Amino acid sequence: MKATAKAHPIQGLVKYHGMHDHELRLPYHDSISICTAPSHTKTTVEFDPSLSADRYIIDGEEVDGRGAERIRGVVDHVRELADIDHRVRFESENSFPTNIGFGSSASGFAAAATALVEAAGLDMTRPEISTVARRGSASAARAVTGAYSHLRTGMDDADCRSERIEVPDELEDDLRIVAGMVPSYKETEAAHEEAADSHMFESRMAHIHGQIAKMRDRLRSGDFDSAFELAEHDSLSLAATTMTGPAGWVYWQPRTIEIFNTVRQLREEEDLPVYFSVDTGASVYINTTAEYADRVEEAVAECGVETRVWEVGGPARVLDGDEALF
Repeated sequence: MKATAKAHPIQGLVKYHGMHDHELRLPYHDSISICTAPSHTKTTVEFDPSLSADRYIIDGEEVDGRGAERIRGVVDHVRELADIDHRVRFESENSFPTNIGFGSSASGFAAAATALVEAAGLDMTRPEISTVARRGSASAARAVTGAYSHLRTGMDDADCRSERIEVPDELEDDLRIVAGMVPSYKETEAAHEEAADSHMFESRMAHIHGQIAKMRDRLRSGDFDSAFELAEHDSLSLAATTMTGPAGWVYWQPRTIEIFNTVRQLREEEDLPVYFSVDTGASVYINTTAEYADRVEEAVAECGVETRVWEVGGPARVLDGDEALF
């Protein structure tokens, strides 16, 4: 009863904000994202009847507190589905910096859910596994199905699950995502909890369904500029909502703004196809094409940040036994 899985983190294109059910992590509205590779999380789990308690380790450190509670919620759900009561050994490693706004909880819970389902002997499709991952992080549902994915809202698992959006090959093959890393601790969960208290929340809800429809249409038609311009605008909409909540969350740092300005300068002065996108955090995704990735990375690096260049990542998948972490 042991399995290992790998999943890629996500970049939100039309991002979700807030949940009407925090236990099941059911978002108020739909969301669309894209997985980024080769950045990934690898997780090995084993249900072991000889263990007296669960043990969760991430990047070499034992997890406790709220982090352990979130993992346990996913583990317990799988135990219930499989009708088993064994304790679990859980180890996970990330290939990229975590907790700076690059979707590590998405890849983490996607890999965890995929490995747990496999180890428990459950026969589930990826959309079904996405409902398991969602209990840890709603974004993880989209990391399960991979590439360009759409998480629909709903009141239960039958509706609130992720599905893949089929796009033209060039939109998967030609996209390059320059990651501008701006280390700054973030509290995503706290921001979700107070989402509906922002006076901007109802305004976001009023237009988000149209944004989802436009994004799906633009992705399916392969319209790079329109799709990623929309993602850029959605980043600003999300920030307006988080900044106007009770806690006044301001995630952006000076270098975040500097990257924004650099992207707009590249677009306006050099006529490059380049757009920024930000999830909940200070780090920035810069979306461009393979032809211009080197130029864009050079310009972003001049802002004094570490950079990486990512491509479109596929769905979460089970790995061979020789790739296990223990």
